[in-house]
Amino acid sequence: QVQVVESGGGLVQAGGSLRLSCAASGSISSFRAMGWYRQAPGKQRVLVAAITNGGNTGYADSVKGRFTISRDNAKNTLYLQMDSLKPEDTAVYYCKATGVLFEYWGQGTQVTVSS
Repeated sequence: QVQVVESGGGLVQAGGSLRLSCAASGSISSFRAMGWYRQAPGKQRVLVAAITNGGNTGYADSVKGRFTISRDNAKNTLYLQMDSLKPEDTAVYYCKATGVLFEYWGQGTQVTVSS
């Protein structure tokens, strides 16, 4: 059973930065894609950024130019570098790994941006 565990969330002031990590129990090179999602209180979970096994990336319009997704296959870890954070970025951030047959979700890490 593959497990993914997020870390790196916390409280930061507007304009600050955080780096989220998602550690997988298996080889992330076996996943077709990995992504970061977020869910704010009372809202649906939405895609923030994704990266394919080939290294192609995509971002939600709301985070383009501020967030950077990357992966380190040697460390089996996915990252999300978040810069110029805004209060509206406050949410629980989830990591998802997409395998051939299954998807694997982490438990989430809270990011709170104060104004």
